[in-house]
Amino acid sequence: MTPASLLRVARVLHGTTAEGPGLRTAIWFQGCSIRCRGCINPHLFSAHGGTQLTAASIIGDALASGVEGLTLIGGEPFDQPDAGRALAEAAHAQNLGVIAFSGYEYETLRDRDQPTRAFLAEVDLLVDGPYQDWNPETERALVGSENQRFIHLTDRYQNYRPELARNRIDIRLRPDGTIEVAGFLDSDGLMDLGDATATKRTHRRA
Repeated sequence: MTPASLLRVARVLHGTTAEGPGLRTAIWFQGCSIRCRGCINPHLFSAHGGTQLTAASIIGDALASGVEGLTLIGGEPFDQPDAGRALAEAAHAQNLGVIAFSGYEYETLRDRDQPTRAFLAEVDLLVDGPYQDWNPETERALVGSENQRFIHLTDRYQNYRPELARNRIDIRLRPDGTIEVAGFLDSDGLMDLGDATATKRTHRRA
């Protein structure tokens, strides 16, 4: 079991514009208890993969990258409420904003245990709701299905309008030849990307 002071993450990407407004650090939490049908990240379902990192190390690298804030995705961030709270709290202490995605609805998180509520209290913008592969989103940025909501818990991102924003893709070629992808891709986009990088080993997320 991961100690409460450590996050179990699949990866961290600093300086991306593909995971919310402004320049951001994206953290993919490892492990998901919801496991939505059609999820593009099934490799993040298991709670036993990934790497353990401290909040301090993530925040230090984020500050060095000059980002505006963090985007917490997954996996399911609220499956690690103590570590998630510590990370979000450390981000706010450095005046970094916090956007969190969750497959749980806001009302469920609000009524859960104290660690979950404490984590939620450190989030500026919550994007909630399970991915529904039969209910695709065609207008708003960052979300995959129409049921998912943007819930402003503080005023920090009140001017962000997902219906006016555009999805972005961040593609990075690493020195070892692997390709990292951040941002939102639908199934057709993933197939196109796979065809374009067929000779490369890829690590992807939508």
